[in-house]
Amino acid sequence: MIEEFEVSKGCQLLSRWQANDKAALDRLRAIFDAAIAGEFDAEFARPTEENAVNIGGSLNLMTLTIMNDLYGYESAEFYKGDAERYVRTTLLSRRLLGMNKLYVSWPVYGFTAEAMGQAIMYPDRFPPGADPDNMLLNKDNWQDIQTPDFDSGIPKIMTDIIATYERLTGLEPILHLSAAYSLAADTFGQEPLLAALVHDPDFANELLDKLTDKVIQPWADHFFKRFPNGWLELSDASGSPFFIGPQNCKNMAIRSTRRLVDENPWGARVYDANFRGDYVTLAEKKNRSSRRRGASNDTPKPISLHEMTDLKHSVCRDYIMRLDDDRVPMPFYEEQAIARNVPLFLGIGAGQIDRNSIKNMEAVRVSIQDTADTYTAAIKNVAQSISKNGYDNKMPPWPGTMYFEDISSESSFELIGILIKTALSDGALDLS
Repeated sequence: MIEEFEVSKGCQLLSRWQANDKAALDRLRAIFDAAIAGEFDAEFARPTEENAVNIGGSLNLMTLTIMNDLYGYESAEFYKGDAERYVRTTLLSRRLLGMNKLYVSWPVYGFTAEAMGQAIMYPDRFPPGADPDNMLLNKDNWQDIQTPDFDSGIPKIMTDIIATYERLTGLEPILHLSAAYSLAADTFGQEPLLAALVHDPDFANELLDKLTDKVIQPWADHFFKRFPNGWLELSDASGSPFFIGPQNCKNMAIRSTRRLVDENPWGARVYDANFRGDYVTLAEKKNRSSRRRGASNDTPKPISLHEMTDLKHSVCRDYIMRLDDDRVPMPFYEEQAIARNVPLFLGIGAGQIDRNSIKNMEAVRVSIQDTADTYTAAIKNVAQSISKNGYDNKMPPWPGTMYFEDISSESSFELIGILIKTALSDGALDLS
């Protein structure tokens, strides 16, 4: 243990680093040097407290910026250069923030597309992404999609990261891939795919099935043979109702993931929790009464908020997730989690902690403290309610999580510290 692993101390150090304090930069370098050398491995192996609210999140970009500042590593070298260095520095970043949930991920959309052969851009200080001017697939060649070689390139890098994470933490390994719709968007192109949704939905679904059958399913088979106690996490932001509407989300994005869940022996260990924009179901309901008379009877019945929740739960069965972009009042998700007897995960959006958007820091401190209190109380209420029913503790981190959707070097570490300190200090649970 070091002083900076104490609650808020690491956030204070990161705030000083963010302000270009040379002493903070030197201290940060000393800490990262020690982590890379393996000096904190025992800390990473320390079990997470079971009877407490967990704190997790996505912070790849923050760690990349730190590694660039300290060692000059550019994006490709940081993500692909050394699995042990990547895992140790990622876990260290979490401990410095005060997160008690250790988790490792990577730039999932860029990595999954790159494994297929998609041209990828690696900016110096930013995560990789597909080159929009050089898409891998088109209407002439999409049927030629090939299964990647899982023992080389990006798949091997992922396997090395997963194995290192499992060895250092003792936690169950997680393979993080793009879901079919987002993978299509990154290899076929966002605009052509959107056009297909409107003008040729049968083709769009054929493309998603091809990606599922040739890339995602065989990759999952390979993973579960090596890590039978693992989990397959899929991400599908592009397939969210916020972007393609509830009907397309149901009939295309969620449908393709449901195939993996329903048709494979490892299906119960597959989840996709990042569909966002539930509020559009409420807007759809409002618009129903204003539709012109004489509309076709073939017009699909609008999807309600409850139906969308059922759909999302069909591909994330072990917890209920509310993301900031869902914009539906949090008590709805609290009620849904209790009704389904599963824990509650509540997301903190990047905009909520963006230091560049803060005009009145004192007002934001009060607001973020209210958020911290409300979220912590909700997660505790769900955990205590469902514990009476004896829920199945299948996957860490139960009993529930406050989840930071995106932490970068432009996030306010002061606000992050308030959220995490509240969750840890007020999140103790009695689940006996």
